[in-house]
Amino acid sequence: MTLRKNFSNFTNFVESSSYYWDDEPIIFNPNEEIDSYKPTLVDLFCGMGGSSIGFEMAGFETIMGLDIHKPSIQTFKKAHPKSSVILGDIKKIIEIEGENKDTIIENELKKRLKGRNLDVLMAGIPCQGFSLANKKRNVYDERNSLFFYLIECIKILKPKIVVIENVSGLTTLEKGLFVETIKEHLIELGYPFVTNKIINSAEYGVPQNRRRVLFVAQKEGKTFNWPKPIRKKSEFVTIKEAIDDLPSLENNQIKNHYKKNKELSEYQKKMRRTDSKIVHNHKSPKHPNETIMRIKNTKQGHSMYENYKQRIRLSWNELSPTQVSGGIRPQFQFGHPKDNRGLSIRERCRIQSIPDDIEVMGGIVQGRVQTGNAVPPILAKVIGEKIRECLNEEDKKYV
Repeated sequence: MTLRKNFSNFTNFVESSSYYWDDEPIIFNPNEEIDSYKPTLVDLFCGMGGSSIGFEMAGFETIMGLDIHKPSIQTFKKAHPKSSVILGDIKKIIEIEGENKDTIIENELKKRLKGRNLDVLMAGIPCQGFSLANKKRNVYDERNSLFFYLIECIKILKPKIVVIENVSGLTTLEKGLFVETIKEHLIELGYPFVTNKIINSAEYGVPQNRRRVLFVAQKEGKTFNWPKPIRKKSEFVTIKEAIDDLPSLENNQIKNHYKKNKELSEYQKKMRRTDSKIVHNHKSPKHPNETIMRIKNTKQGHSMYENYKQRIRLSWNELSPTQVSGGIRPQFQFGHPKDNRGLSIRERCRIQSIPDDIEVMGGIVQGRVQTGNAVPPILAKVIGEKIRECLNEEDKKYV
């Protein structure tokens, strides 16, 4: 049994958000020209751009991003000045049963590529329908139907390589039905070489226990080889190594400069990839006194709430658990190891390996949405480096 394009089966019980763009798509033109010698990337369901930040670290050029979430697009646009950016609902851009394929995605791609072929299409499909954290998860959750719109985009854009990222829960839903479906559709589209694997970001230097399933599909070329883990459990990056160089904060306080004369960990040096002294998004949440006391009375590594075991006070010497977006109105997820407060958005970025020069737009609540949904750039970089090895002989000029 495989899941086919029967959209009448999908149920629409997804809570809507005023931050989702429900009007006609808007195209934001790039501020700079792309580098003609770099391999190209289109990032669908791009969110704030964690995947494309990582692929750019691996030498790619992001030429287009698309998402429905307005604050994410603001962040993406600022972080990717050479990329066309589309704010819109992919379901309005691609009519699955329609005959008109002259979409704005196709037109925009032709303008940017100028006769070249697209190298990689990256898609971090919205994962809430698959997530194990979703107690109502169902194979016919409407969010899961977005995969079929991705299939239509692949038909239109014809990339050489397709990369799909999702939560590991996708592999167990309906006994692996979606894994089977994804592979079958990619093979039908002319990508006979499809491989998938569950990867833990912590094994590649991200300070977070974050397991995700990735698919890589190729038309031809050198066979893709999954990167080997570069860190054992004893070598994982800890929370202390990730965030202890950031200024201490009290309740509802903002600081925008780093600590002075602080010796940096190797991870912190990676995150501070520019010489800027300014810290973006380092503001603590505004908690009621009850919450402050609850965090204060919780030991590091322990749950702050009896009924929500996943909401812990982080430990300096451990990884972070998986950081989540928490829905459309997410509360703070983790307590700071030392300060009696939840995390700032900059601290959440550090846990996701998002460099400090990336400014997250939209405020604390929508910043939680964006950072919880993001692909860790350090993981994306490792995948991007392996994908570059798969380029055909005619593409070696990019390497």
